[in-house]
Amino acid sequence: MSSHVPFCRLLFALLLITLDAGLAVHARATTTDAPLVAAASDLQFALPRIVAAFTAETGLSVRVSYGSSGNFARQIRQGAPFEMYLSADERYVLDLARDGFTRDRGALYALGRIVIMAPFGSPLEVDEQLDGLAAGLAADSITHFAIANPEHAPYGQRAREALQHRRLWSAIHSRLVLGENVSQAAQFALSGNTQGGIIAYSLALAPSLAQRGKHALIPQDWHQPLRQRMVLLPNAGPVTERFYEFLRQPAARALFHQYGFDLPDGTE
Repeated sequence: MSSHVPFCRLLFALLLITLDAGLAVHARATTTDAPLVAAASDLQFALPRIVAAFTAETGLSVRVSYGSSGNFARQIRQGAPFEMYLSADERYVLDLARDGFTRDRGALYALGRIVIMAPFGSPLEVDEQLDGLAAGLAADSITHFAIANPEHAPYGQRAREALQHRRLWSAIHSRLVLGENVSQAAQFALSGNTQGGIIAYSLALAPSLAQRGKHALIPQDWHQPLRQRMVLLPNAGPVTERFYEFLRQPAARALFHQYGFDLPDGTE
């Protein structure tokens, strides 16, 4: 009988290993099976709270990938497996809809704002009219300034428009540090390697960034509006459809507003 004891123990151990492996595979499947949402990087602080509220209410979840709206639009055209797209500029959504890459034209979910922001200790004085930036450029105390890349990031495009409106673009162009998206631009603006930057208001309000610098809202009429539109993609499943509707409900809209977004009236 004693000869069978080690063998029984071995079988038991193998059973435990198999059970653990099965649970691990199930856990991975539960995580990775959640639908994938592409979201503009200005949402990286607001949207996790909204997803958490959605999960608390429904027991469902989604995975979110953050990046520049222009890059996501290109990836969707190339067949990326997203089920929903939240853009910082509705133009990308409307272009995709026109070409048949979405279910419809989607809906506005937020209106964005831009701010000038500088880390504490920077020589850049931040103000709504960008007078401090103009003075710093004239005095050569502003040598590096961050914005998102205007080629594909809506917040970079609006930053460029605001700087052009203030007639600072030619003076600052050679001193720009370009982020791949507005989130990276915010990191650059507060890194200490630049004197500041123009970033999303929603990022400037996030506690982890707000405690590192000061900011001022730039007038809305200095740039084209940041009309942020979301849309379901053709492969969207029931969970994503439910999340899309959740984003239009009062709980989600309140969280968007808390992070500095203006709210559309729901009819657009």
